[in-house]
Amino acid sequence: MTELTLKPGNAKLADWRAIYRGAVPKLDDACRPKIKASAEAVARIVAKGEPVYGINTGFGKLASVRIPAEDLETLQRNIVLSHAAGVGEPMPVAVARLMMALKLASLAQGASGVRSRTVELLEAMLVNDVIPVVPAQGSVGASGDLAPLSHMTAVMIGVGECFTPHGRFPAKVAFVSHGLEPVTLGAKEGLALLNGTQFSTAYALAALFDAEVLYQSALVAGALSTDAARGSDAPFDPRIHLLRKHLGQIETADALRNLMAGSAIRESHRVGDERVQDPYCLRCQPQVMGAALDVLRKAADTLETEANGVTDNPLIFAEDDTALSGGNFHAEPVAFAADMIALAVCEIGSLSERRIAMLVDPALSGMPAFLTPKPGLNSGFMIPQVTAAALVSENKQKAYPASVDSIPTSANQEDHVSMAAHGARRLIGMVENATAVIGIELLAAAQGCDFHQPLASSAALEAVRKLVRAEVPHLDNDRHFHPDMEKAIAMVRSGAAVKVASAVALPSIAGAA
Repeated sequence: MTELTLKPGNAKLADWRAIYRGAVPKLDDACRPKIKASAEAVARIVAKGEPVYGINTGFGKLASVRIPAEDLETLQRNIVLSHAAGVGEPMPVAVARLMMALKLASLAQGASGVRSRTVELLEAMLVNDVIPVVPAQGSVGASGDLAPLSHMTAVMIGVGECFTPHGRFPAKVAFVSHGLEPVTLGAKEGLALLNGTQFSTAYALAALFDAEVLYQSALVAGALSTDAARGSDAPFDPRIHLLRKHLGQIETADALRNLMAGSAIRESHRVGDERVQDPYCLRCQPQVMGAALDVLRKAADTLETEANGVTDNPLIFAEDDTALSGGNFHAEPVAFAADMIALAVCEIGSLSERRIAMLVDPALSGMPAFLTPKPGLNSGFMIPQVTAAALVSENKQKAYPASVDSIPTSANQEDHVSMAAHGARRLIGMVENATAVIGIELLAAAQGCDFHQPLASSAALEAVRKLVRAEVPHLDNDRHFHPDMEKAIAMVRSGAAVKVASAVALPSIAGAA
């Protein structure tokens, strides 16, 4: 496993991406004095005996209830156990690991009042790949992602279950086998661990990283479809896009033009083609995909900031032993970022489906109906296009903004919430839907280019077609289509289709490449 030095408050998107892909975070030692100072400040606050929210009081609507010093450990244990009330399927392990790393970086900034031993246990769990089983439903995105983070914290006190390299086990069993010991939470620690936006942020970041692969794969598939349809590269002329000035549009047009550079298929119809304009799904790729790129980059900026922030409550300022109660746990920035990602993913898939529909329509493509040499006897790509349409419509339904919703909780103490949790959680499924659409387009575009042989596309696009044909032969007569689709979808999901076209530089999300 690759080890990554995590610098709390200063991590880059590339660091979080590496952790999501499997890198093991180890805290930069420079942060440890701040952790110690913050815990010492909490001890001094407790010694003063004055009521301070979250340290010696109840929580939420019960904040006015004073808790005596001898019950403070019980208070912290109780909040973890009572708040571990999530439901549904467990978080994917990779996303749960990312959530833990985000929490680790937040606590290590020395504003949460958590002791070094507690931070070190969370770090050791990541090193040993002991990942809590966290039900994915139950957070409204304020006051923090309470339920899922409570399930994470419950494992730290020996309650609940873990995923390990050897299987799924009760927390205590997993800890013994990896030489770990549960912690007894001190004042403020339970609340610090379960309060924050790390669940929502982890899901949003995971989707962002997967959406980058999706975006790049869609550019490759779109260029191949343009050649298959004998489309024009004139709409990708840089002079058009410099006049509009959107950076994403300019970069997308450059990428599409470079992907098609040197195509013999393109050259074959440069002169004498009766068509004047291509349909929007080809001609407006820079405008649509460029706008998606700009939106994804804005979401990336927001999430990078959020990942480097401290979002529990109250916050401890060790320089003067102050505990300030505020609202950094409110995940509205994450909710907005998740909604932006949802819109971009939806449109990437939608444009791809329109290219598939264009390719299978002989009136638009000039190729055999449904891309089969013997239409009628064979159905060819008829139903894969229907599948793509179904997936796009599902994504349209999921793309409705989550951030405009709210529901009061905690007896109206928490009367406006962000809904960032399910806004971010829906994204992985949306990316998977769009990935399948792009996979279907790869098959259709390769099939379309086959009809133009012996003419070849560009070197980059021929490398993509060769990749497809290495796994999926040309479709002469109908066969079981599902295995072909699964292979193509895997090429998109893994980024293989992008890698083989790597001679052409494709736009990336800043800092995530």
